[in-house]
Amino acid sequence: MSKKVIILFGAPGAGKGTQSELLSEKMGLYLFETSKMLEKEFKKVEEMPKDAKERFVEIDGERFDILNEKEIWKRGELCSPPWVTYLTIKTLKDLHDDGSSIIMSGSPRTIYESEREMPVLVELYGKENIKICLIEISAEVTIERNSHRKICELMRHSILFSKETENLKLCPIDGSNLVKRKDLDDPETIKTRLEQYKERTLPLFDYFSNNGFNVKKIDGETSVAQVHEDILKVIG
Repeated sequence: MSKKVIILFGAPGAGKGTQSELLSEKMGLYLFETSKMLEKEFKKVEEMPKDAKERFVEIDGERFDILNEKEIWKRGELCSPPWVTYLTIKTLKDLHDDGSSIIMSGSPRTIYESEREMPVLVELYGKENIKICLIEISAEVTIERNSHRKICELMRHSILFSKETENLKLCPIDGSNLVKRKDLDDPETIKTRLEQYKERTLPLFDYFSNNGFNVKKIDGETSVAQVHEDILKVIG
């Protein structure tokens, strides 16, 4: 059986993290999340001295300070595409070498990343094995969901806000406490994240169209179960 890549896109709060976790468990896919990859990198350097060489990465002649990237991330802005792309491509190649099929949640996030990451995915997996879905929600729903969203302390599962989940205090998957995401989900940061999505991520769909990638659109304002069923239908 051919290995595959499923890519889920959507504005903040569209539920792509929740759906990615469900698909990962159901289909045995490796769940690749850019945010978790970045958080892992940030934790590596948080306690380092300011002049530690590990804090800095040089890519194509440009030097990136990982702690500076963390400050960008905390503001709700997208980290520098060359650095993110460098990390992502390295991870994707390692996953392919391990024989993994992949589900990607919200990545690539910019034209720069797409132009470099998608050819790598095509080379590794074949274009016919790459499925792309866009989960669509309104700006109002984005702000409502993110301002109420919680994640679990242990595994960082994201719990989508709904009438069914608004009173949950423990993660239904691992039982750890549910907490708010510091910095990322306050109202002003959410607005910044939404602006970044519109300005830097939505233009990707012109790139996909121009390069022969078929993007399937999903109504993200229905129930989690319905969105999941709709995704399963379009990814075959």
